[in-house]
Amino acid sequence: MSSLPTIAVLISGSGSNLQALIDATQTGKLRAKIIVVCSNRKAAYGLERAAKAGIPTRTFSLKQFKDQGKTRVDFDVYMAKTIQEEYNPDLIVLAGFMHIVSPEFLSFFPRQNIINLHPALPGQFDGAHAIERAYEAYKQGKIQHTGVMVHKVIADVDRGQVILERPIPIEDKDTLEDLENRIHSIEHEIIVEGAQKFLDEL
Repeated sequence: MSSLPTIAVLISGSGSNLQALIDATQTGKLRAKIIVVCSNRKAAYGLERAAKAGIPTRTFSLKQFKDQGKTRVDFDVYMAKTIQEEYNPDLIVLAGFMHIVSPEFLSFFPRQNIINLHPALPGQFDGAHAIERAYEAYKQGKIQHTGVMVHKVIADVDRGQVILERPIPIEDKDTLEDLENRIHSIEHEIIVEGAQKFLDEL
């Protein structure tokens, strides 16, 4: 049997999307092996989720770099170089990674094997606070639904080639919290499906 493709997952927070990936690798729904979980926040609960699953973790501190008089680009280069040289994953998944990676980071991965999960449809609410902005747009009668997508990462934020997208209805009775919960439950499915789809096309 051929060895499984490898994944590095980058996180910043609680890691619920990471957990979906871990669970899917354990059940065989995602035919891959997560070889490292990296975070830019040492307190990220997702690091504990990884440790419980026996997955190695790495923390990269931007503050440490800034305290040494180094730049955000220096940080990105160090992080990318470490991931590329020490792990050389087939796929990098940004799963709630709250750090916009620079072109310098991307240059270490010419195969364009970095994907991101974003809680909006292509071209709709790029960048931060996408769910809140979609909810507000619905209340103003501008949209009827929002969605979630998995896309390749390029220098243009949330503009890379779409691998998978799924529309999500917004209902009149929805609170912002209702919409967030619905989106997060779909995110847990689509991040697994998007990763598998990318790996199937390697």
